[in-house]
Amino acid sequence: QVQLVESGGGSVQAGGSLRLSCAMYGLTSSLYHTGWFRQAPGGKDREGVASMDSEGLTTYANSAKGRFTISLDNAKNTLYLQMNSLKPEDTAVYYCAVDFRSSSWYSLSANEYKYWGQGTQVTVSS
Repeated sequence: QVQLVESGGGSVQAGGSLRLSCAMYGLTSSLYHTGWFRQAPGGKDREGVASMDSEGLTTYANSAKGRFTISLDNAKNTLYLQMNSLKPEDTAVYYCAVDFRSSSWYSLSANEYKYWGQGTQVTVSS
């Protein structure tokens, strides 16, 4: 059974940094893609922030480029999102997600992911 456990959220002032972690358990294949998503207060949909395929290739939302970095520690089966130069508009609940494919794949679409973490709150004050 795949389980994702997130940590690392919190409150920070604008310009600050946070690193989110997502421990992944029960992965049944090495061909998985991972993603970080966020849902703003009152937001209807989860916005894709960053994604990584099974070969380590990454893609980012325009809002995250140059500020956020997705990475994976294979030895620990832990996914990270390093967030720098945070802005108040980054305030949201952040989720990690994973799913499996028969080939390398990454996606910023929430529809492409079956397994989700519980979410962690990030609050950026001005």
